[in-house]
Amino acid sequence: NGKCKASLYQQLASLNFLSRWTRINGSRRSSHRTPSLKVQPLGLGENKTSGPHRDALGGHASPPQNALRAPVPAPGNVTEDYTGEDKNNTFHFKRWDVAGTQDGDVPSWRRSARSADTWSEFRSEDPDDASDLGQEEFQLTSSTFALTGDTAHNQAMVHWSGQNSSVILMLTKYSDFSSGRVTESSLWRSTDYGTTYEKLNEKVGTKSILSYLYVSPNNKRKIMLLTDPEVESSLLISLDEGASYQKHNLAFDILSLLFHPEQEDWILAYSHDQKLYVSVEFGRKWQLVQDNVIPNRFYWSRLGLDKEQGMIHLEISISDKRSQYITCKLQNCSDGNKGKPFPGFIIPNSLVVQDEYVFIQVSVGGQSAHYVSYKRSAFYPMKLPKYTLPKDLQIISTDDNQVVAAIQDWHQNDSYNLYTSEHRGLFFTLMLEDVVSSGGPEDNIMIELYEVAGIKGVFLSNKVVENQVKTYITYNKGRDWRLLQAPTTDLQGNKVYCEQPFCSLHLHLHVSENPYASGNIISKDTAPGIIVASGVVGSELTSSNVSIFITSDAGNTWREIFQEEYSVFFLNQGGSLVAIRHTPLPIRHIWLSFDEGRNWDKYSFTSSPLYVDGVLGEPGEDILIMTIFGHFSHRSEWQLVKIDFRSIFQLPCTSEDYVTWQLHNEGEVCIMGMKRIFQKLRANARCVKARDQYISQMSDSCPCTEADFECDYGFERQIDGSCTPAFWFTPSATSRDCLTGDSFLNTTGYHKALSNNCSEGSLLKYSPRQQNCPSQAPRGLQLFTSEGTLVATVGKNVTFLVFLEEGLGSMTSVTVDFGDGTAISYGNVSSIDDGVKHIYSKVGIYQVSAMATNSLGFDRVVLYLHVSCQLEQVQLSAPLVVVKNKAVNFTTMLHPSNVGTVSYFWWFDNKTDPVVTLDGVITFAFSKEGNHTVTVQASAGNTVHQDQITLAVYDYFRSHALAFSSNLDELNPRVSEWREDISRVVKSCIVTGISEDQLLVTVLPGVPTTAEVFIVPERRSRDRLSQVLLSALNQDLVQFTLKPGVQVNVYTTRLSPAPLLDGSDSSYSSTAVIMLVSAALMGLAIFVIYKFKRKIPGINTYMAEQTDKEQEVIPTVTSIAVPNPEGDELTSLDHVDAQLNSKDRGIDVCIFYLKLQGLSFLAPVG
Repeated sequence: NGKCKASLYQQLASLNFLSRWTRINGSRRSSHRTPSLKVQPLGLGENKTSGPHRDALGGHASPPQNALRAPVPAPGNVTEDYTGEDKNNTFHFKRWDVAGTQDGDVPSWRRSARSADTWSEFRSEDPDDASDLGQEEFQLTSSTFALTGDTAHNQAMVHWSGQNSSVILMLTKYSDFSSGRVTESSLWRSTDYGTTYEKLNEKVGTKSILSYLYVSPNNKRKIMLLTDPEVESSLLISLDEGASYQKHNLAFDILSLLFHPEQEDWILAYSHDQKLYVSVEFGRKWQLVQDNVIPNRFYWSRLGLDKEQGMIHLEISISDKRSQYITCKLQNCSDGNKGKPFPGFIIPNSLVVQDEYVFIQVSVGGQSAHYVSYKRSAFYPMKLPKYTLPKDLQIISTDDNQVVAAIQDWHQNDSYNLYTSEHRGLFFTLMLEDVVSSGGPEDNIMIELYEVAGIKGVFLSNKVVENQVKTYITYNKGRDWRLLQAPTTDLQGNKVYCEQPFCSLHLHLHVSENPYASGNIISKDTAPGIIVASGVVGSELTSSNVSIFITSDAGNTWREIFQEEYSVFFLNQGGSLVAIRHTPLPIRHIWLSFDEGRNWDKYSFTSSPLYVDGVLGEPGEDILIMTIFGHFSHRSEWQLVKIDFRSIFQLPCTSEDYVTWQLHNEGEVCIMGMKRIFQKLRANARCVKARDQYISQMSDSCPCTEADFECDYGFERQIDGSCTPAFWFTPSATSRDCLTGDSFLNTTGYHKALSNNCSEGSLLKYSPRQQNCPSQAPRGLQLFTSEGTLVATVGKNVTFLVFLEEGLGSMTSVTVDFGDGTAISYGNVSSIDDGVKHIYSKVGIYQVSAMATNSLGFDRVVLYLHVSCQLEQVQLSAPLVVVKNKAVNFTTMLHPSNVGTVSYFWWFDNKTDPVVTLDGVITFAFSKEGNHTVTVQASAGNTVHQDQITLAVYDYFRSHALAFSSNLDELNPRVSEWREDISRVVKSCIVTGISEDQLLVTVLPGVPTTAEVFIVPERRSRDRLSQVLLSALNQDLVQFTLKPGVQVNVYTTRLSPAPLLDGSDSSYSSTAVIMLVSAALMGLAIFVIYKFKRKIPGINTYMAEQTDKEQEVIPTVTSIAVPNPEGDELTSLDHVDAQLNSKDRGIDVCIFYLKLQGLSFLAPVG
C-alpha cells in the first residue's frame, strides 16, 4: 500500500527518558535541557524484528514511528519498513516533564531517531498563557486517575486495543540505567477508555518483575509479558486482552521477537547468545531453529514469493568477516533442509529481505559489491553509475515496485545521494544529491527525507548546498525539486520579505529520538495536503528562533501558527488540530483549531498544572479520546488525564460539510500524470467523521510530457531537461536475454516513472522503442569466487561465480577452465546462476578462466587462484655462533613443507620495519659482537606463524661436528625442546677446564641426530683447548647415561683438530642453531672438571653412525681456516684417563680425568 512498514516493537511506540526533571523553586526551567519524547501509534509490518532492542542509555530502544532503518555494513543494523496504518497502538515511554505528539501513520523514509534535538528559545511570558492567541478558556470533559504506588517508576509501556475495545493496558516499571535491570514493575488495566485502572500485580504474581509488553499484530486480544531475566526467565500470556494470564518458563533469555505477518501464533524469538527459536503456539512452547544468527537478520517468508509460508530467511555467522544467507523450514532447519539462495559467503550484517527484494553484500577483490534478487530469483550486481564508489549503501524503500537507496559516495562524510531503480532493483539513477545525514541511536543512519502522507509522490528533503542546509520539495517522487516558499506574513500579520533563492522556508525533517522537539513534522493520510512542521525562514536551516508552520495545499503555501514550540495532534480523522505547549514547565491548557490552524481555542484539561510526560491518542484514524500522562511534582505518582472530545464533536458529518481542493505544484495541476482533487472538511465544521468516511479523491489522467519521464540508467539530465549519455556510458544495443529473431525495447534515454499515470501525448516519443534483436558478441564477462577472495584450500570446494552483462544470454555458451587440466562447459549463461564448484587436489597458483562464446564472438576473463593448505608451523635455522661482518644464511622449515605461496617477514634485532621475501632463505651479516635476535613470520593464506632465535657474533671461534649413537634417532621426536635438552646434557659431559660459558653445544634438526660444539676462548689458549677436546671425543671419553642401562658416547666426526675461525681475513659460512653463552678463559692451564650426567627417562641410545638424513632443512657447519696467532703453542696431552662412576644417591655422573703437565685433577660435579 505504498506505506512504510514497522515492526511490533515500533508498535510499542515509545518515550525514552532517564529521570525526572530537576526543578528550581518549582517554576523555573530544568537544570539540564533534555528534549521531550512523543508517544505515537505505530503500524505493524511483516518480516521485521519486534521487541526490546536496547539503546545506549538504558538498555532499551524505542525507534520512533517515522524512522526507517536500513542495513549498515557495520554492523548491526536492520532495514525496517513502517506501515502508515494507525491501527497499532501500544506505546513505550519514559518519564519526562514534557508532552509528546502523536503521529501514528506518518510514513517516512527516515532512518532513526536523531540524537541532536533543536529547541527554540522560550518566551518570557507564562508558558501556559499564550496571550498572543487571545482566546477565552473553554472546559473539556476530562477525568484524572493516579497510579498509586508507582512514584519511583520511570518507564511505562501502554497498549490501547482499539477496534471498538475500551481496554487500555499499562506496564510501569523502575529501570536502573546503571545496571540495565528492572527492579520494580506494576501492571494496570482499564476497561472504560482510561477513566479508571485496576492494578493486576496479584494476577501476574507479586514477585514477578515485568520488563516488556508485546501484542500480537494479528489479534490484539493476545498479550505477552516478559519477565526480567535477572530474576526469572518466563512469559506471561493472556488471550483475553490482559484479563487473565498463564505463566510459562523459558530456557533462554529473549532479546527480541518477530511475529508472523499472518499467523497470529507464530513467533520468532532471538536470544542473547545469538540463537533463534520458534513458537507456533504463541509462546507456550519453543523450539531451537538455528544458532549463530546475526542480530536482526532473520525474516519471515512471504506467501506468493517464497516456496512455503513457513520459511525463514536467516543470516548466520561463519567468522568475523564472513556470513552466509540461508533459508530453512519453520520447524526443521537441519543441514539437509537448508537452502542457500546465494552460493557464496556474504559480508556480515548485510542481508535485507524486503518485499520482492533480497539484498546482500559480497566481498570481491577486497571491495564490497552489492547484489539484489528480485522475486527470489538469482542474484545480480546492482548497477550504479560507473564512478559511484559507495562507502555505505542504505536501502530506504521498496514501495511501488521500486527501490530507493541512499549511497554515501567516496567523497562524502555527512551526506548521502539518493538513487531510484527500475522494477527489478538492478539499475539505479540519481534522485537527489547531498542529502543531510546523521547518526541515530543503535548506530543507525538517519537520512533527512520525509514522505508526505496522503499524497503520492510528495517528499521533503534537506540538502547541503554550499555548506548550507536547505529544504526542498518534490511532487513527482524526486524527478524535480524546488525550495519551499516562505510565508508572506508572520504570526502578527507583518509582511515577510523573503526572495528565492536567497531566502526560503526550511524545515526540521529529522524525527528526534524525542519527537516532541523542534524536529517534529506531521502529515496524515486522512488529512491530505496538511503538513505541520517546525522550521525557520532565512537562507538556511538553523536551530534557533524555531517556529511552527502549516500548509493546507501540500507545500505550495505556508503559514506561521506558533512562534514557540508546540506539539500538534490530528483529531477526528484530521478534521481538527490540537496543540500542546512544548515546555518543561507544568501546563493545564491545550489549544484546538477547527480551521487548519488559522484560529485556536484555549481549553483546560486539568485544574492543577501538570508536568506532561506523554500523550496517547485513541487508536485508529478517528481520534476523539486522548490520555495525557504526567505528574504534579517530581515526587508524585503518575497522573493519567483522560480527555473526551466527543462533547465538542456531536453531529455526524454530511456532504455539505466538505469542500474540494485540487493538488498543484505552483499552478501545474498535472502531477505524476494525473489531476487529483481531494475533499476536506469546511472550516469550523465541528462534526464527527464516521469511521469509514475517509477523505475521497478524484483523479483524471493527463497527456504525457517530458516531465513525466526520468533519465534512464547511464543517462544524465542536462540543464535544458534533456537526457544524454554520461561520458562513461555507451548505450547497449541489447540485453543478454535478447535472442536473434526476437525483439527488445531499446532505450531512448528516458523511462516513465513507475508511479506515473500519464497517457498518450509524448508517450511514444520518450518510451523505449521496439527493435529486432541485433547480433551481438558477449561483453562484460565477470569471474570471481563466491568468497570474493583469490585463495582456496586444497581438498575443499571453491565456488566460481560467472556473470555476463551483455550478449545473447540464452545462446551464449560459457566454459570455465580451472587451470589444473579440467574444464566445464555450459550451454547458456543462465545455467550457472548458482555458481560453478571445483575441488583442487594440489597446492599451487592456478590460472582460472571463463570464456563466453556465441556465433558473433567471445569474451574471456582470467583470475589467478592461490590454492594452499593450512600452514601449521615455521622453524628458523641458523648457526649458534657467527663471524662478525661475514654473511650467514638463515633458513626456514615449514610444516607441512608445501603450503603454496608464502610470504616471509624478517626482523633483525629491534628494527621496526621487516625485510619481506618470497623465499624462505635470507643472508645477513652482523657488524657488532654480542647477542643478536632474529625473528621470522611466515604468512600463507590467512595464517601467520612466527619463530625466533638468538645467536652470538664473534671475531673468531672454533667449531666441531658431533655425532651420536644411531638408536638415538629412533627416539628423536624432532622438536626443538628435545634438542635443547640433549644440547645441555652433552655440554654438561664435555669436561674441560674452562667456564661453561665458553662452550656452546647445539643439536641440529633432522635425523641422524648430529650436533656442533663451539669454543670461544681467548686467542692464546684456543688451540690447547681444541686439541684436548678432540682427543677426548676421539677416544670416546665423553659419555652420559640417559637412563639406567642406557649409555651414550659422544664423538667427533673428524679425527683432526678443526681449524680456527678468525673474522679478520677469512670467510665463514655455517647454518647451525640455538643457544649461546660466552665468557673468558680463566687461566693458561686446562683443568679437568667432572660434570654430572643428565638422566633422561625414555631415551635409549647406543654407539653408531649413519650417513643418510631424512628430508629436513638442516644447517651445516663449515670451519674456515685462518692463520694461527703467533706465539700460540699446541700443548700435547701427557695422559688421558676416563671412567664412569655412579653415585649412590641415584645421580649418574659423567667423569673425565685429565693429567696435564704433571698435574692431575679429579673433580666430580653433581
